[in-house]
Amino acid sequence: MSGTTTPPPPLLPPRVHRRQRLARWYRAQSLRSRLTFLTAAAVAVAIALSALACWFIVEKQLYGQVRHDLENVPPPRAAPLNLPCATTPDAALKKVQDAKEAGTLPEPPVGGPAARDTQFVWDDPACVTLPASATKAIAIQPDDARAFLLKPNQSIIREGHFTNGEPAMVKISVAAVPSTHSSVLIMVASPTKATKESLNQLALILGGVALGGVILAGLAGRLVARSALKPVDQLTDVVEHIARTEEVGGTIPVHGSDEIARLAASFNSMSTALANSRDRQTRLIADAGHELRTPLTSLRTNVDLLIRSDDTGRPLPAATRTKLLGNMKAQMQELTVLIGDLLQLSRPDTPKPGRILAVVAVHELADRALARAKLRGPGLVFETEIEPWFVHGDAAALERAVINLLDNAVKYSPPGGTIDIRLRQGVLTVRDHGPGIPPDELPYVFDRFWRSPSSRQLPGSGLGLSIVAQSVREAGGEVSLGPAHDGGPGALATVRLPGGPAAG
Repeated sequence: MSGTTTPPPPLLPPRVHRRQRLARWYRAQSLRSRLTFLTAAAVAVAIALSALACWFIVEKQLYGQVRHDLENVPPPRAAPLNLPCATTPDAALKKVQDAKEAGTLPEPPVGGPAARDTQFVWDDPACVTLPASATKAIAIQPDDARAFLLKPNQSIIREGHFTNGEPAMVKISVAAVPSTHSSVLIMVASPTKATKESLNQLALILGGVALGGVILAGLAGRLVARSALKPVDQLTDVVEHIARTEEVGGTIPVHGSDEIARLAASFNSMSTALANSRDRQTRLIADAGHELRTPLTSLRTNVDLLIRSDDTGRPLPAATRTKLLGNMKAQMQELTVLIGDLLQLSRPDTPKPGRILAVVAVHELADRALARAKLRGPGLVFETEIEPWFVHGDAAALERAVINLLDNAVKYSPPGGTIDIRLRQGVLTVRDHGPGIPPDELPYVFDRFWRSPSSRQLPGSGLGLSIVAQSVREAGGEVSLGPAHDGGPGALATVRLPGGPAAG
């Protein structure tokens, strides 16, 4: 059996490899190094662009001045006819120098305006002549012959050089020679060596300034990054401390209102929320352990008593045994209710993805809860006024909340008492005529495992109203518990749920 071979990866251009290596290097750097690099790069680009702009502006100004000087050079009145003629500028320059040494040429004039490097190119016969004061010859380009077509008042200025390689700017004009019926090109050159050297020096200076600016920008970027990322370092220290010690609740100081400050404030809020959540979890576990200890201790005592009676051969009387089994059943039911309440409260306040949220008919929940309450309080009178109301939420949780409110009213109502249930415009009220709640206990009625000292002998775990508050909050509503509005006996529970009288 032949195995399959994996085709080799496609070859990438070298520039792609370089780009990938640069990206990997950049990602491997710390945030402080990235910020420093970006700051230095931005300043370097700005300085480089400014230096280039400065260099080009100076170059244009300097060469513009040279061009302006050439344009203002007056052409000679007439081309000298008695100069040595040669076929090339270098040969003409040598003939002038030889004639000067032989003393056959006049010396250049002393004083007056500065002499210019001038050269004459004749078309008939084709020759090049230089004045007696010439020290350098101008290199001729093939396109210079087209200057013979210029008019006497026209000229061409181009970049060129002398025959010794020195750069120059050349002005070319044409003049007629009446005695010979021919034309001559008058070439006047201005050396640009000093200009080029000045530009080179300027380039070195600008390059040094740019390099120094980049170095200073890198140092400044490092300082700025260190100062700007100081809150991030503090945040990192706090997070590492929490990860190392598992002690949530640590905060960092917040200064200003920028993005770093917002990040610090968000972390402080998250850390405080985690600390509060852990505190609530710790209290829930402690309270649950305390509440579970009593029924478990009683249940274990009854079980031990039954086992010991069987081991000793002295069975308990039938009536005592029946009473013990009844107590054990009641304790198991109490444990079942308590565990169910704990599971209900263990859910977070925000809905989980797996929970079913739908349009819930609150009036139907109230009818079912009312039927259950009548079974638990057969001697009580229930006065109801229930209007249709629909809300978006968890049907099971809302039904449990309504049942707990009615169970609480049944538990505290006197024999033959009256319970009023009203549902109007999304406001559900449950009012009993029991002993009521003392004002100093009202702030604690929705706390987990809280029970009034006067009702600790009654059955219950102290979680019913906590479940009501959580379920109503999850549906976006509000719940309150206080004395009756008419000043009579009993307590009034009020639940406000957002929704509408029709499903939608």
